[in-house]
Amino acid sequence: MITTWPAPAKLNLFLYITGRRADGYHNLQTLFQFLDYGDTLEITPDSSGKITLLTPLTGVSDDENLIVRAAQALKTVAAARGTLPAQAGASIALEKVLPMGGGLGGGSSDAATVLVALNHLWQTGLSVAELATIGIKLGADVPVFIGGHAAFAEGVGELLQPAEPAEKWYLVAHPGVSIATPDLFCDPELTRDSPIRTLDELLQRPFHNDCEAVARKRFRKVDELLSWLLEYAPSRLTGTGACVFAEFDTESDARQVLELAPKWICGFVARGLNLSPLQRTLSGLKAST
Repeated sequence: MITTWPAPAKLNLFLYITGRRADGYHNLQTLFQFLDYGDTLEITPDSSGKITLLTPLTGVSDDENLIVRAAQALKTVAAARGTLPAQAGASIALEKVLPMGGGLGGGSSDAATVLVALNHLWQTGLSVAELATIGIKLGADVPVFIGGHAAFAEGVGELLQPAEPAEKWYLVAHPGVSIATPDLFCDPELTRDSPIRTLDELLQRPFHNDCEAVARKRFRKVDELLSWLLEYAPSRLTGTGACVFAEFDTESDARQVLELAPKWICGFVARGLNLSPLQRTLSGLKAST
């Protein structure tokens, strides 16, 4: 039986870098919110004992693909616990709409959806916390997608607490470039000393992204796109980019600005959601069984 699962995008509504650790990673404070827009996965459980990706990405081997790695990691953990027979397998097809290197969490969201979906379809019985333990080894953002609720994140992104930011409408735009996260985090001009604040304090301040200045300096198209969007609404970089977003109170306001976008801008309008579409799908499936 083919099942269809959403892998939603996320936005970093703010992102502050509070320090650099001895291991080279950075401590941060960020606020994640989901969008009602993203990739879609069709997952068919079977008894082949194999994970088959029907839609491989050009230039990405199965060993490097987060979808395959997530499924294999879940298989390994569940098999070791005796909750999954060796013949358990699945075929997975991905409809990809989120850009790679865009800061929307596409790869992490795909991995999280695979973990949540196969945990349900294979009936492996792992908890959200156990899935998150698998997920953090695949990517720092994977646990927030597994948790399925808007969250304030600290540490390197692994310390999560639920949050309830306003669910605004967003125009999300891609400048046509891809940004590798290490490029920004290695930049000597990156802000690394933002003060540590509570979530309540941060929610009372204008939102900001500490990576934005470096992204604008390194990538002219990001600078041009933000300069254009800021004429219409509060706008910021998401994550380490390259996508930027402008926030609006209504869908119609967002769409009116999108219609004015220069031809080189690729964008979409989406609603911010504090409950992930993935969790809505899982709850619906559980209720129908």
